[in-house]
Amino acid sequence: MTLDGLPPLRDVIERHGLHANKSLGQNFLLDLNLTGKIARSAGDLSRTTVIEVGPGPGGLTRALLAHNAKRVIAIERDERCLNALAEVSAHYPGRLEVISGDAMKTDFAALAAGAEDVKIVANLPYNIGTELLLRWLTVTDWPPFYSSMTLMFQKEVAQRIVATRDDDAYGRLGVLAGWRTKSHIIFELPPQAFTPPPKVTSAVVHIVPRANPLEADGTTLARVTEAAFGQRRKMLRQSLKGIGGERLLAATGVDGTRRAETLSVEEFISLANALDRG
Repeated sequence: MTLDGLPPLRDVIERHGLHANKSLGQNFLLDLNLTGKIARSAGDLSRTTVIEVGPGPGGLTRALLAHNAKRVIAIERDERCLNALAEVSAHYPGRLEVISGDAMKTDFAALAAGAEDVKIVANLPYNIGTELLLRWLTVTDWPPFYSSMTLMFQKEVAQRIVATRDDDAYGRLGVLAGWRTKSHIIFELPPQAFTPPPKVTSAVVHIVPRANPLEADGTTLARVTEAAFGQRRKMLRQSLKGIGGERLLAATGVDGTRRAETLSVEEFISLANALDRG
């Protein structure tokens, strides 16, 4: 038995036949020291409802509950994992709700309704992590339903999230994250921390919503950044041509000979608002 009184994760995986499914983007984190570090990185959880996506055999789930999360809502698409998660639920009566379903079809705000505090903490499946983050960054209501997000990504994705202008990793994701949130990388995890080991290093990112971000339409901002960074080696007057670039540049005073990576988040917001004004 482990410190939380539950069997070692390797035994759980073997007993339930939970070998990672590549098509689901699964890489199980079995080191309880690391799952505990992630849980602690999310802050005080004693009054918090934690939403977790892709719990798998429940390693991080166990750490969150062991670190006094008031409640955990875990969304798991892989039905093979449900029996293992049911054992965790039985060990922590009334504190773990497991939802069998697809996170891409989940109404997260509805899950959060009525909770005193909500945090998202997850080792996100690699194949849907970025898309989920974009959805959480561009929710209609702001401040959002969550007070923070502590998420694991491939290191390359994590670097794009926290990047600012003139960084090599700066792009669409950095603009959208920088618009409404503050973020930083907490720590990195080597491939050998996972089963099976991925081919890349991973990193945990802590993301906190800004109280009063600049006003912009998320869909429009995403459209502008997609155009600008889609041809990032070109000048803005070329890369923005398909969305009326000359007019946008004239309206905002942004120099059309600049390239996308030199623009601040505020300048991208100005371009998006000019596009919306028509």
